[in-house]
Amino acid sequence: MKTEVLDAQKSQDIISKYVSVPETQVISSLKDLKIKAPLVMKILSPDVIHKTELGGVSIVHRHEEIESAFNELISKAKNHKLKLKGILVQEFVGGQQLIIGLKKDPTFNHVILFGLGGIFTELLQDVSIRKCPITKEETQSMLDELKSKKLFEGFRNIRLNTDKLKEDLVAISKIPQKNKEIEELDINPYILNNKTGTAVDVRIVLDR
Repeated sequence: MKTEVLDAQKSQDIISKYVSVPETQVISSLKDLKIKAPLVMKILSPDVIHKTELGGVSIVHRHEEIESAFNELISKAKNHKLKLKGILVQEFVGGQQLIIGLKKDPTFNHVILFGLGGIFTELLQDVSIRKCPITKEETQSMLDELKSKKLFEGFRNIRLNTDKLKEDLVAISKIPQKNKEIEELDINPYILNNKTGTAVDVRIVLDR
């Protein structure tokens, strides 16, 4: 089987048809930057899968920090001899980091998984899985299965828009109906706060 890994920009273009994504730009020069701080900068390269392990992600809180963060990412790309497509810049979105993913299973065809995201995905392995597509009722049972389910019930006054999360889980579970060539799709993190849910970092693998 031959696969193609789409870069972050192409992956985001696909997912944006189904769920919200942050305002995004790809720049090669700071003079082209239109997004204001706070923002996130990421190395955009086909050679990099896990950008955080490389130090290829920089959260910039203030305007004065933008230039040094940009230059540091360019230097890292050169030092690691990466094929650089540019620096991907996104508006900063705050909230709870979750993971939503699709995977083509040899038995069940496409399945959807959901759980705690960010750096805790592999550490805690707190996920729930269903066969695609799912209903809104099934999204509640997925939430109920998580060890961290209290997070979605107002734990320590953390307010999360679980209705938006459920809508997005249903929408994402329907993606393989029109995109059967998707082998894997990972949104990590999907940021959920009290207002909305946003697919911040997306990786898609196609079966070619």
